[in-house]
Amino acid sequence: MGTYYGSSARRPVSTTQAVGIIVLVVSAVLGSTYLLGRNLLPQEPRDDSAVTATGAEHPEYADQAPPSADVPTGTPSPVPSSGAPRDPDHGDDPDPNFGPMGTRVTTGTGTVALTFDDGPNPDYTPQVLALLREHRVTATFCLVGQNALAYPWLVQQIVADGHTLCNHSWDHDVTLGARSPAKIRTDLLRTSEAIRAAVPDAPIAWYRQPGGAWTYSLVATARELDMTPLHWTLDTSDWQRPGATRIAASVLDGVQPGSIVLLHDAGGDRQGTVDALYRILPGLSGRFDVRALPRQGA
Repeated sequence: MGTYYGSSARRPVSTTQAVGIIVLVVSAVLGSTYLLGRNLLPQEPRDDSAVTATGAEHPEYADQAPPSADVPTGTPSPVPSSGAPRDPDHGDDPDPNFGPMGTRVTTGTGTVALTFDDGPNPDYTPQVLALLREHRVTATFCLVGQNALAYPWLVQQIVADGHTLCNHSWDHDVTLGARSPAKIRTDLLRTSEAIRAAVPDAPIAWYRQPGGAWTYSLVATARELDMTPLHWTLDTSDWQRPGATRIAASVLDGVQPGSIVLLHDAGGDRQGTVDALYRILPGLSGRFDVRALPRQGA
């Protein structure tokens, strides 16, 4: 008669069953650790304080430039509507003349404004000035402090020809907005002092942030120093050196009444921009009132 084992009796565990149990236990422990670890790891904080550059940085400043969106040549640069200030005369409707964080994006009139960034430069700025003079057009020059200090006679010529001055930071620092308000202020003051060393009485009514990388600290500091933050309507992408034909077409096809056009007279090889002006200036002058932004800001 065989031996009877009750329900509580223990059967011997085979080697295969033991291995299976160990595998299940280890898998459960590892899985729990992974899930727990994911919850405990610190999350990368997001910094939404700056508007990403939209195509205004240059190869020679690549170590400073933040990631930029691809902006088709000849199209207006994207302007976040959330930064537009409210128009006190029209309730909650945003003012279309303002864009990122309250920066100026149009002239506010039917006039078209050409703006030249990163100069002065001894190779290209004199050519630009000569062409503007020939077509009796004034423009706005956004000057880098180091360049103004190096070429004061070009700053003097810009003012003598009736153009408007704009502060463009000391050394084209696209990350300036991430610095403390005190450092931002020091940078802007240093740049204005370099410009005024050449032209003591000339007003500097505008500030343009390199790369269009605006922050609220930049905007606030510029306004405290009596400078209007200046963005743009139309980015020609001439900083990519697409050639004179494409630069000219981007302006002539994309410009509208009130456009602020972004061009460069320094920051790299700008001969393509200079050559494009031979088509841009007569083409615009026949269709629009083209003139510098007001010397007293807006």
